Amino acid sequence: MSQLPNILQSKTKVRFQDCDPFNHLNNGSYINYFMNHREDALIEHYDIDIFKIAKLSGKGWVSSSNQIAYLKPAYLMETVVIESQLIDYTDSELKVEMRMYNEDKSHLKAIIWCSFVHFNLLKQKREIHTEDLMFLFKNVYNPMNAFTFEERLIQIKSDLVKTP
Repeated sequence: MSQLPNILQSKTKVRFQDCDPFNHLNNGSYINYFMNHREDALIEHYDIDIFKIAKLSGKGWVSSSNQIAYLKPAYLMETVVIESQLIDYTDSELKVEMRMYNEDKSHLKAIIWCSFVHFNLLKQKREIHTEDLMFLFKNVYNPMNAFTFEERLIQIKSDLVKTP
């Protein structure tokens, strides 16, 4: 297997229907932007189409928790860069960090930690990841040196203060 990227990146434009009356990306819409990025990036970089997998095998991932911090607003028609990486995994769970920046990545707008449970839709119960998936996760795993979301926010805010 060739070296796979452990940080996935994409760009998107903030759309009118996703904004509040102040022309800011609506708080609830951030999660949609993050999830859309991750779904597309998994197909592009790892050839994993979660919807195709669910249709063919009856297995997929369900969101189990999200922790998000809004640091700067994203504006209507602004191009944003979204990055994501696998920061933890077990035999049946994944944790992904995603970050949204302005186009030149000089301002971090939001960060989220998303946890997902591998789930058998047909049996309606938790599913164990296959050996192939565990091998992929091992190869793209990119942990943080923070144990909690709150610790990660402290790191980020410290880095933001250091950056001119």
